[in-house]
Amino acid sequence: MGNEVNMSAPAGGGGGFTFDADKIDGVIKKWQDLQADLKRDYDDANLMANVKAPGKEFASGDWEKLANPSGKAFLEQNQKMQDYVKNYIDALTAAKQKITTKESDASADLSKTGNQPT
Repeated sequence: MGNEVNMSAPAGGGGGFTFDADKIDGVIKKWQDLQADLKRDYDDANLMANVKAPGKEFASGDWEKLANPSGKAFLEQNQKMQDYVKNYIDALTAAKQKITTKESDASADLSKTGNQPT
């Protein structure tokens, strides 16, 4: 039984990677760190998307009209990335659970074999 995990991209669009099963926790942690960074970025992007004009003259109004769509586009892209990262973390966690279950089943089978009368 190999001690590797093969992961494809969560969207099923090809790509992916292979890593040792004993390193899966570290991989999950890196994706969780990325998720936390994206959430912080999202909070900052809310400020950009909802900026108010500093004054009531036309120049300030133009600035607000330009800033808000950029912020909203960033928010949408950030949310898509957060969804992708969450799906990947879920896939990694499911893979880890399968590995743990298989290893547990294999250990149980081995211990049963050891208790057989000869």
